[in-house]
Amino acid sequence: VQLQASGGGLVQAGGSLRLSCAASGRTFSSYNMGWFRQAPGKEREFVAAISWSGRTTYYAESVKGRFTISRDNAKRMVYLQMNSLKPEDTAVYYCNARHVLSRVEYWGQGTLVTVSS
Repeated sequence: VQLQASGGGLVQAGGSLRLSCAASGRTFSSYNMGWFRQAPGKEREFVAAISWSGRTTYYAESVKGRFTISRDNAKRMVYLQMNSLKPEDTAVYYCNARHVLSRVEYWGQGTLVTVSS
């Protein structure tokens, strides 16, 4: 699976962005998908995840109520809608795919989100 993240950019605090992750391969629906982020000088951290079916989602406490993860298996896409952005959301955001059975993981190249105060 190859992952291509896009949609990052510069936004003012309180604004919104929508990240997209396009996946290659015919078995997209066999993967749980997630978003992680890494701020400068910090370790990569979990942001949100969605099950292979789209029925179950998980969020980090820091983004709960502000971010929404979704997927479209027909289009092999996963999205992260980010609202009420804060300067502390500034980071490179990475798309992640984990196979539901083998747990093999794949990572996208990352897209930079910068939130100005």
